[in-house]
Amino acid sequence: MSSTVDPVRGQTVRDDFNDVRAVVHYTKAAHGIGLWESERVLIERFFPDKSATLLEAGCGAGRVSVALWEAGYQHLHAFDFAEELLAQAHSLALERNAALTLFHADATRLAKHPAVADLRFDGALFMFNGLMQIPLRRNRRRALRNLATLCVPGAPLLFTTHDRDDSAVERALWRLEAMRWAKGKQDPILREFGDRYYEEDGVGRTFMHLPVRDEILADLKATGWVHEFDEMRRRIAAEPRKVRDFSDECRFWVARRA
Repeated sequence: MSSTVDPVRGQTVRDDFNDVRAVVHYTKAAHGIGLWESERVLIERFFPDKSATLLEAGCGAGRVSVALWEAGYQHLHAFDFAEELLAQAHSLALERNAALTLFHADATRLAKHPAVADLRFDGALFMFNGLMQIPLRRNRRRALRNLATLCVPGAPLLFTTHDRDDSAVERALWRLEAMRWAKGKQDPILREFGDRYYEEDGVGRTFMHLPVRDEILADLKATGWVHEFDEMRRRIAAEPRKVRDFSDECRFWVARRA
């Protein structure tokens, strides 16, 4: 009897982030790492007004949102769709006396959420590849459109992706993967070329879509954003070992609400 494999869906990703291993991993980073140097550089450059009303999508355990509060950005709304991670963000905010507005939401259905439906934001962030952990390109575009709906014209959006063209090793791996897809021999849990679903010790299962640069440029153009900046992390700032151990190399993006 043949067995079927369920493809990765939003609920898969939510369950993975609610797993105790992921919760512990990201909570430790929220308490012990805070903002990366590259994040700090770009936030200071593209979000210079600390009185701005900002929205963080995929806030996880509060690593970025609480650090922003401590840096003087005190008009902050942040959300995540993983309930257990969001509970840790609430706990960290309480511990640090950070008066954030934290709420549970799905980025693909955000614009009508009662916590933000009547608000307009001066900027938005979607950090640590959160956008790329949404399965299916149409859903990632839906999230970008929802963020655009809630932002004022000219508002910056800062986010990151991995980049499957960044190194010779990645390019070689993806050439092999392309051959698998061409033969229909790819992992049946994956839904689009560029998807990965893998397990890390101490973290659990993780879904990630790795785009190429042209893919993101097209997605921004299609969803109400104008590309302004992109660069690999290593060219923005030298990160300490604890950040490099926590996160692989990634590409930072900044776009403006059209």
